[in-house]
Amino acid sequence: MKRNVRTFLCMSIFTCCVFSAQQADAQAQQIELKHGSHRIGKRTDAVMQKWRGYGLGQFIHWGLYAIPGGEWNGKQYNGAAEWIRSWNGIPKSTYDSLIYKFNPVNFNAEEWAVTAKQMGARYVTITTKHHDGFCLWPSKYTRYTIANSPWKKDIMKPLVDAYDKQGIDVILYFSVMDWNHPGWRYDIKTKEDSIAFEGFKQFTRNQLLELLTLYPTAKGLWFDGTWDKSWIKQAAFADELETEMRKFRPGLIIGSRFRADENGKRHFDSNGVLMGDYEQGWERKIPNKIEDVHGNDWDCVMTVPENQWGYNKAWKGHIKTRNELLEMTAKCVSLGGNFVLNFGPQGDGAIRKEEKQLAAQIGDWMKTNSEAIYNCEYAGLEKQDWGYFTKKTGSDKLYMIVFNVPVSGALKVKLPANTSIGKSYLLAQPAQLLNAEEISGTEYFIHLKNTAAGNPFVVVLEPTAKKASGNTYDKAKT
Repeated sequence: MKRNVRTFLCMSIFTCCVFSAQQADAQAQQIELKHGSHRIGKRTDAVMQKWRGYGLGQFIHWGLYAIPGGEWNGKQYNGAAEWIRSWNGIPKSTYDSLIYKFNPVNFNAEEWAVTAKQMGARYVTITTKHHDGFCLWPSKYTRYTIANSPWKKDIMKPLVDAYDKQGIDVILYFSVMDWNHPGWRYDIKTKEDSIAFEGFKQFTRNQLLELLTLYPTAKGLWFDGTWDKSWIKQAAFADELETEMRKFRPGLIIGSRFRADENGKRHFDSNGVLMGDYEQGWERKIPNKIEDVHGNDWDCVMTVPENQWGYNKAWKGHIKTRNELLEMTAKCVSLGGNFVLNFGPQGDGAIRKEEKQLAAQIGDWMKTNSEAIYNCEYAGLEKQDWGYFTKKTGSDKLYMIVFNVPVSGALKVKLPANTSIGKSYLLAQPAQLLNAEEISGTEYFIHLKNTAAGNPFVVVLEPTAKKASGNTYDKAKT
């Protein structure tokens, strides 16, 4: 293919270079930081390149909070189910005693992993410990673990093994905030607070290194509960701990919410540079344009109801449909990110039927169309109302993921100068070529043969260098 075509189709690279140049210009005015970001720009190693191409992932929120399921003594907790211990109507010691009721007789790690595989997930983030402090692994640094429940057996090892077996990479969720530990503080205001929190810091370090030791195939750590002043003030300690963990596990992936810099800035340091390997700020929301992600890696984690992560007996509000979730997936990938869908298994270990149905529905679509999701990136093309563009990484191939078919049945595409459409076809029917009509020098209509699709579908574009035809359009004159 001629040079001018390749130049355009590498616009995503150019965009990243622009962001890098902007960052370089900003360096002249940077604040000197000891505990800010230690890298400018994206990681280029194979581990992170694989992460970048996942496209679709699964999130698992599971713990003691799945037993009450958002309900306590007949009263519904009007909040995320995994936060029910913070409800004023619940004695903390009573909640903590749920450890003696945790016996998930219907837990099946292989079934969970197969469900994720059928959905098309390429990675999974699993809660090892949420804010309540209950550990799903037999940690030797606390008694508040699975080992002291009626279940007794490690939960994390069979999960990691099962997902590994299905070829799904595992990320370990870890809440720094720990309501069960006596040393945890929301802020440090007294000498006693400081002494107690020093013990908590060592406890946290011990548990994290323990997880990395016990589950060596896990690819990364997903941190939560790091927004309180007590942890934000630990810039030096958290920075040293991150360095220690990366040395302990080369290639470890850590998101942007683990630590703050010495000025209390989280996600982005005081110079505006991302801290961590990818941005974790897109929780239950998606950017609208490529400029919003500032050239960084990122993913979006999303619930099916409006804000329910852990199991809730009563899903409230709007429940997202398959097509909504597929459109979110397409939008994320079109902007260079990954989409991660949350599941909240029941207290007995079974995945609720609604989530299994959604996984199967998404998986049915992915069987045909995953080529437009996996290992794809920002295409550098102007978005049109019918849906989203993605581009195969390392290739010129473009994908149109269509959700809204115009009544005309013609999908508008705007290409750069000196580029035309060599071939266009449905991903599901590659042998049936579609007519690409040139409207002007840069715009085309892709004419569909059947406008009553009813389901989102993918059109493949194979661009080529535009041949000079001698036919030019002069602007209309009044």
